[in-house]
Amino acid sequence: MYRDTLSLLGPALPVVSFLGRLPTAMCQLGSLLLVAETSGSLATAGLTGGALAAGQTVAGPVIGRLADRHGQRGVVLAASLANAVAVTALVLAALADAPTGPLMALGALAGATVPQVGPLARTRSVALARRSGADDRLVGAVLSFEGTLDEVSFVLGPALVGLAAALAHPAAALLLAALLLAVCGTAFALHPTARATAPEAPAEATGEGDASTRTSAAERTRLPGSAYALRVTMVLQGAMFGASQAGITALTEELGVPAQAGLVYAAMGVMSAAVGLSMAAVPARIGLTTRWRAATAGLVVLSVPLLFVGSLGALYAVVVVLGAAYAPHLITVFGLTERTVPAARLAESMAFLTSGIVGGQAVALAASGRLAEGEGAPAAFAVAVGAAVACAVLSWSVRVKTPVRVLRPAGAERSG
Repeated sequence: MYRDTLSLLGPALPVVSFLGRLPTAMCQLGSLLLVAETSGSLATAGLTGGALAAGQTVAGPVIGRLADRHGQRGVVLAASLANAVAVTALVLAALADAPTGPLMALGALAGATVPQVGPLARTRSVALARRSGADDRLVGAVLSFEGTLDEVSFVLGPALVGLAAALAHPAAALLLAALLLAVCGTAFALHPTARATAPEAPAEATGEGDASTRTSAAERTRLPGSAYALRVTMVLQGAMFGASQAGITALTEELGVPAQAGLVYAAMGVMSAAVGLSMAAVPARIGLTTRWRAATAGLVVLSVPLLFVGSLGALYAVVVVLGAAYAPHLITVFGLTERTVPAARLAESMAFLTSGIVGGQAVALAASGRLAEGEGAPAAFAVAVGAAVACAVLSWSVRVKTPVRVLRPAGAERSG
């Protein structure tokens, strides 16, 4: 299946989309380390990082909606260049010892201009698959492949930031991120496959629109109720990430090995990416709703042991095994969203899911971090378990309808 996926996407698109989404994984940690080092204040660093997360959470769906309406090329190009400028400005302001207010404003701007390469790459790849007449199994393989690229980027990005901070300065990592945004974001925007997501001309523009046509168009772009439930479950998934990160940080500090926190989290990401690649082998007869329920059950069962870990070895074992449940849940929710939302709002919906993860992670990290300070790591891990239980309740209580799509004629653009 992955051979067919690579044949569909071509050699260039996965490379530029991966390098184009890498800065998103670098900027959150990079901004925290940079501002903490230049200002000497963890509070200022946290406010700047929080503003960056808030900007991305709020503006991500807007960028997705603009891409749905106007096509990806112009939207991604403008956002990539603006994001590169915003990140560079944040670096310069931090190095110039700017006060907290301007740093927060620049952090929010850096978050708001994130070009959403991950969600838009997923939308573009699915569009290529659908236009080529691919079956649902190949579409699932495409989503698994894109999910794995996301997972790898979120493991490699912080690792690059840590390496740059150790060898040079956190500013070097953010300047590298700005360079990747300008070069690879532009390459992704201008890649020929951007035509696959070009919006259809509205009936009014062709002179054929009337009241009934406009009503029909409105119906075709209306989101089903299940789409909102899927967005909520992604917020909860983000909350699991944030609470787990807070708990891992707190426990490694209690054990006297704080430097291990990043390695533990990275090990979880590696396991998640590996399992994500294997999702393409799941038999087609196992439907998406069944997969969703199984994945959320796995989240609950595998997260409960977090409450009882007390050593570094146990932490590694439990967290790595838990990582095996993350990718199936993420990939399945993206797959359900692709099947249920109108094609004209797919980029917006994908961006909502990604923004939900970012927002849920930021809020849970802040809240569970405070809990961990007062009550210890188990309190933070309890937040992660609670979020997992809420995901499971949603998966069993929400009925997701997957209507049959009317495919466009084959003839998808392929990369060269």
